[in-house]
Amino acid sequence: MSVIFNQSIPGRRGVLLPERDVPEPPPLPAAYRRGTEAALCELSELDVMRHFIALSHRNHSIDTGFYPLGSCTMKYNPKALEVAARLKGFAGLHPFLPQLRYGGMLVQGALAVMYELEHLLCEITGMQAFTLQPLAGAHGELTGMMLVAAYHRHKGNAKTEVLIPDEAHGTNPSSAAIAGFTTRAIPTQPETGMIDLEALRAAMGRQTAAIMLTNPNTLGIFNRNIAEVVKIAHAHDALVYYDGANLNAILGKFRPGDAGIDVMHVNLHKTFATPHGGGGPGAGPVGVREHLADFLPISRVIKRRDNTYALNYDYPHSIGYIAPFYGNFGVLLRAYAYIQLLGREGLIEASENAVLNANYLMHGLKDVYDLPYDHPCMHEFVLSARHQVAHGVSAMDIAKALMDYGFHPPTVYFPLIVKESMMCEPTETESKETLDAFIRAMREIAARAASDPEALHAAPHTTSVSRPDELKAAKDMDFAYP
Repeated sequence: MSVIFNQSIPGRRGVLLPERDVPEPPPLPAAYRRGTEAALCELSELDVMRHFIALSHRNHSIDTGFYPLGSCTMKYNPKALEVAARLKGFAGLHPFLPQLRYGGMLVQGALAVMYELEHLLCEITGMQAFTLQPLAGAHGELTGMMLVAAYHRHKGNAKTEVLIPDEAHGTNPSSAAIAGFTTRAIPTQPETGMIDLEALRAAMGRQTAAIMLTNPNTLGIFNRNIAEVVKIAHAHDALVYYDGANLNAILGKFRPGDAGIDVMHVNLHKTFATPHGGGGPGAGPVGVREHLADFLPISRVIKRRDNTYALNYDYPHSIGYIAPFYGNFGVLLRAYAYIQLLGREGLIEASENAVLNANYLMHGLKDVYDLPYDHPCMHEFVLSARHQVAHGVSAMDIAKALMDYGFHPPTVYFPLIVKESMMCEPTETESKETLDAFIRAMREIAARAASDPEALHAAPHTTSVSRPDELKAAKDMDFAYP
């Protein structure tokens, strides 16, 4: 299928505009006018619709199939939340609508949602205050590290380094670096899959500003030593940043704030059910304990004595705005509705099912694929294609072959500390029947790796595009696959 501009036919129209019923405006100065007509696509409405519908049929989506991307939580989200996000009273609000005019009554509903969501997140995580402004998980990480920097600057601390486990999300060191810190990787214990405490102690020093910790980590393992990690950090006047991307595994089971965590972000678009993927939308609210609250971004929603809500900007130590307006409100609204829909018991059950599904998959596959850390996992687990590599079949070959079975591949080659890694996360929304079908497909692929590896090298065989030259696709944007 060629790009739509290659299908353009001069003179064809999809819409006819009415005759102008106002005077023609004066022409722009010649310096601002085009020398040639814009190369716009000329097609009928039917041509355009068929082109984009055909493209959609080539896509995999959570509505059409299983999506076991580890670390990304591609789960099905209730359609009722889309209804909530489209409610006219919310969707029709303009971000510049004045909060003070008419007593602020025009925006009370939106401010109430934000205020209550902040307090719900505090209750869920054990933190004392939240900002809803960050627009993604990585943006939340950056906000958290900016808060760490502001805290140490306010105390007069000359701290320059952040310690990060070697299995961490790649955005962790990036966020710390953008905030002005240098980073150092701390190794993972090969026996436990958790951060090496002795290596951590040895790396701590007067220069250590923070430790960034994902828990459960990217291996799907809950760090049982988290209280000791916090103790080590605080003994050196360092803070502990908690990457909350995997919060969906521990709802109602563990609150990071109760373990002494200083600052954390939450991926609303993963744990609390909003669309995820394609670069957005997203939201990564950041929670802090009391000693960091004064540094949170402005504005902050407050509840006044008359039980109305307002935005407060009077925080002299704030790091300022880190996003336009007040965050990605549509995502915040979906998350608020999801939490209210499930309630306390429902959120706990969601986490329990996520963990149950992951362990079910892991036990169904660990005898045919290498399992580097063979003990109960949380919401996700990591396999290795080490056994299949002996037959010349890589993790990438296995991922491509899964497409022929109608499944999206799991995350491959991450975390980097596991060779030929395949990270699987089934989420809580998938049924046993779907998990069984995935297990059968993975086991069949493992058998084919031994009996017919060449067939896997050419997979997928049933998709419109098989093995694209990804480098060429990135460098030559005019190139079109047939």
